[in-house]
Amino acid sequence: MPCRVRSDALFSWRGMTDLAKRSRLAMRVADALGRGRGRWRVLDHARKTPPPARLTPDLSRWQNHTLAAVWIGHATLLLRIGGKTILTDPVFANTIGIGLGLMTGGPRRHQLPALSIKQLPPLDLILLSHAHFDHLDRPTLAMLPKSTPVVASNGLRDLIEDLGYHDITELRWGQSTRLGDVQIAAHPVNHWGARTFYDTHRGYGAFVLETTSHRILYGADTAYHELWKDMPPVDLAIMGIGAYDPFIRAHTTPEQAWQMARHVQATHVLPIHHSTFRLSREPMTEPIERILVAAGTEMDRVVVREVGGMWTID
Repeated sequence: MPCRVRSDALFSWRGMTDLAKRSRLAMRVADALGRGRGRWRVLDHARKTPPPARLTPDLSRWQNHTLAAVWIGHATLLLRIGGKTILTDPVFANTIGIGLGLMTGGPRRHQLPALSIKQLPPLDLILLSHAHFDHLDRPTLAMLPKSTPVVASNGLRDLIEDLGYHDITELRWGQSTRLGDVQIAAHPVNHWGARTFYDTHRGYGAFVLETTSHRILYGADTAYHELWKDMPPVDLAIMGIGAYDPFIRAHTTPEQAWQMARHVQATHVLPIHHSTFRLSREPMTEPIERILVAAGTEMDRVVVREVGGMWTID
């Protein structure tokens, strides 16, 4: 794909959004449109289907892994730790954004998820970092099992509960909860949480999943910061590396992500938030190329490089 396809359209849309967000009425309308379940968006299915992910993960031994991660696409991962299966920021829709009657208005997926919802193993937890449309997709949540517990950043309950979920735990930075042998703790990031600009009460954050023997950092969305420097070492740091041009105040560059992974002495690094949706100006393949250059002689620590990639420790 050419490196800057449709960048003019992307930033024309951004300009209209910047204008609309000055109107409280426009933002309330956007909030209402952003609460749909996708049931009537038939034109989304009429559009050309994105190509499949090049890799298909093998889940035949999923339950046997001590520690495992599958990159389904964007910020959606399947994690295995402490005998539990955790799904992060699930987005399986081909288009994300507000509902516009029979279609969704927003960015379109450039490759299909590596797994469909029907191919997922039984879930023990859904983890939601913040309310942005590319992380909290209500049409996707509407299709997942409602009996699954949800752990989310504070202020997200109203976007989840009406879909049928009842076991919802909201966490602020510094708070934690448990799922069996797994402790889930919320940590600060340098980002923002409002879904439609005026709902600034919504939280956002990263999560550390910890057992007595392993630690995973799900970094979610963040610009560069040094707030994790005192964090104990992690086995796996899941770091966003895309959407930095020109949104450097909200997202890290690949080099910054690598540096932050070093802050937590990560044994392995799994880059996310790239190669799925075009959210910014940089070429689609640039983020993964740049983090491998940043890693240099340690590039073998970058364990998943394509959608559908899988990393395990038995």
